[in-house]
Amino acid sequence: MQGSPFFRYSRYLKEKYGHPVYRISVDAGFTCPHRRADGSGGCTFCDEVGSRAVYQEDVVQDSRIVIRRGGRIDDDRLELVRRQIERGRDFLHRRYSARSFILYFQAFTNTFAPPAQLKRLFDFSLSLGDFNELIVSTRPDCLTRTHASLLSEYKRDDFDVWVELGLQSAHNRTLRRVHRCHTVERFDRAFQHLRNAGIKVSVHLMFGLPGESRPEIMETVDHVARLRPEGVKLHNVNVVEGTLLDKEYLAGEYVPPSDEQHLEYVIEALQRLPAETVIQRVTCDTVDERLTAPRNFMAKSRFYQLLDSEMQRRNLVQGGLYEKKEVT
Repeated sequence: MQGSPFFRYSRYLKEKYGHPVYRISVDAGFTCPHRRADGSGGCTFCDEVGSRAVYQEDVVQDSRIVIRRGGRIDDDRLELVRRQIERGRDFLHRRYSARSFILYFQAFTNTFAPPAQLKRLFDFSLSLGDFNELIVSTRPDCLTRTHASLLSEYKRDDFDVWVELGLQSAHNRTLRRVHRCHTVERFDRAFQHLRNAGIKVSVHLMFGLPGESRPEIMETVDHVARLRPEGVKLHNVNVVEGTLLDKEYLAGEYVPPSDEQHLEYVIEALQRLPAETVIQRVTCDTVDERLTAPRNFMAKSRFYQLLDSEMQRRNLVQGGLYEKKEVT
């Protein structure tokens, strides 16, 4: 077997563009619908940083321009976004000699505002560079048909628009347990809005959430496989300092999966997913200063190497267990 046994994101970008393309991650100052003004609330596994890129930390913290909120996109917030785009472009150029970029609204819920306000944000941000794609990360309960229609306006033959849509689990009891505050049915509706609008979708899944083991995880994977998304991101559960999940872990009420367990989950999940689905991530990254557990999880590069070698050793490939069953 030559090459990786699964469809890596790096391969997708190289095949599409013929050269490396890098994401400029932006924190546009959004929050999530069930987080309180003081930053508390939200999903049990999420902290106040909300997946913000590490290289943008000082820009956001030092600016003190934006207090997280939904709603109005004012000039101060646009200035914060401009500074992050400039910082991201400079950082990626210095580190990787990057010259081609994707604009990536990553932190928290990036459609948690009226479409007219989002249009101002996206128009301004895209005017700051010659980007190859637009990626918007959001939640199912903040994604309406109108939001999908707005995003479709940016799509061109030579410019893709992606939405990263968080599901995490296809079990409503788990979604309640981790305070997601949306249902599987709400996710399915949001997914269909995006599919109808011609937007590419990457689904986020977390393996090893409280109360779940292999059967529940694979039921979630099968649910997503039937939807045939363009991409998926697979995450192991990281217990982040100060979160509700951190309190459960310290109280002995939860133990995250080991790297060995997560490896087996990923190997089976990849076989259940369509071969054409782009695998954009297979592990979660959290800086050591914020991570409570698992402290001994193997490095990402080592995990990818082991994943490749184990699948090749067992003669397994992505899609090997996939059965095409469309969801209508």
